[in-house]
Amino acid sequence: MSLKKFGPNDVIINTMRAHPKCEFLVYDGKVYYNNIPQMSGANTDNILCTTGSGYVSLYEKNIDRAFTNTDRIIGPSAPGLSSYTASVESAMDNSRPNKFVLDTGRIYPFLIKDSSMQTFKTMRDDIYSSFMVGDILSGSTGSAYEIVYPLPNKPLFLGGGMGKPKEWQYPMSASITREFMTGAAGAARSGAGQRQTCYNLTPGGHIIPASSFKCTPYHRHFWALKNRLDFYGILSEHYRVSSSYGDKNLQKVNLISIPEIFFGSGIKPGTVSLKWYYTGSLAGELRDTKRNGELIEVSGSSVSSVAGVVLYDEGFILLTGSWDLNSETLVMEPGAGLDKPKWIYFGAGANDKINQANTNSKFNQIAFNLSFKGASDTQVVTIFAHAKRGEANYSNNPTYLQYGQTLLQATSSHVYEENPNRQIANTVSSSYSGYSASFKRQVYISRIGIYDDNKNLIGVATLSNPVLKEEDQDYSFKIRLDI
Repeated sequence: MSLKKFGPNDVIINTMRAHPKCEFLVYDGKVYYNNIPQMSGANTDNILCTTGSGYVSLYEKNIDRAFTNTDRIIGPSAPGLSSYTASVESAMDNSRPNKFVLDTGRIYPFLIKDSSMQTFKTMRDDIYSSFMVGDILSGSTGSAYEIVYPLPNKPLFLGGGMGKPKEWQYPMSASITREFMTGAAGAARSGAGQRQTCYNLTPGGHIIPASSFKCTPYHRHFWALKNRLDFYGILSEHYRVSSSYGDKNLQKVNLISIPEIFFGSGIKPGTVSLKWYYTGSLAGELRDTKRNGELIEVSGSSVSSVAGVVLYDEGFILLTGSWDLNSETLVMEPGAGLDKPKWIYFGAGANDKINQANTNSKFNQIAFNLSFKGASDTQVVTIFAHAKRGEANYSNNPTYLQYGQTLLQATSSHVYEENPNRQIANTVSSSYSGYSASFKRQVYISRIGIYDDNKNLIGVATLSNPVLKEEDQDYSFKIRLDI
């Protein structure tokens, strides 16, 4: 079969943009995504194997897979060792690290160290250098487990980081999170767990202790967004860190983080909605009606007031609205006193460790709804394949030729000649039983092969039903590939 070259107008590449809607409900310390409840499986309480409800699982690996100690190891180990227990004992006896991968019953990505120097982008160079050629480097598990100081029934594992092996396994999951910041700048704070040790070098090389200057900010996420907020100040003054509307360094700031997996390439302007419910009634709603990032109250006690901004491309919502939505008194932050509902408390319970147990009995009377539309870009390749009249009238299907014919004219160690008088099967249907209609050159097109410049087959388009093509007919097939 001869190959035909695509013309200049036969291959079209474009981008298809869709706007899927995402909706989150936050209630009593739990998050629900698109009204999907947490489903249990045969082996796990959460069939997606995520940390809770409101999460999505990237690639949906480890669906309903139990995390168990199989006492089996995978990959290199000390000679004669075949189990986790034996490996621990070997490390204790020989007082040396023993690298191996523990089989936990879950899927994980892995690489074998070789001369190509291929590794995971999150693995540090010093950790990679500690492994020998042939060792297994596991992905989400951090690295292959390394016993450095095993204790009875409780060894210490080190890899790409510290933590329990369960936390390093697939799935990679994500959900919205809330962070409440009192005095968002948070510089040089005193108190346990708030002040960080930091130093500075003068031009002369002298070290100045942290007590002499502002140390690393406590609310690092806010500081990471300060430049971006000022960048968007051209859209609205409400974005700016310091403006006539206030100084966010000194304000209480409520930060809602939305992972990229939910909105794709960006949040669609004009689709953001934040609703605050109390005892089932709507206490207030914010919308970005101007499509410039301003979250304007459209329902509540202070209609038309701006309560915060949206960073569409980055997936962040900053709320600074501190006016009362109603006259009820609640405990919205652990250890804090009574306060009235405000926008700075929106989303309380969204993976911020806040629930009814550490607030008060009224906490389960409030609910929050966040909805928006994302932007999903899909690269689409459209290909037109033409079968013109007088072309594509031969088939490689063996049934194309009459059955029982001699296919070869002559064959030897030097000659291979096919029979030039082979007859084509007549596939023209007749309205009479046992009668053959007049012969016509026709074929049934069932598949279209796509080749690169080197004539390598790179794709096959299969038709749902074969298409009958006669010699005097023209056909054009439209092939679409979503990348």
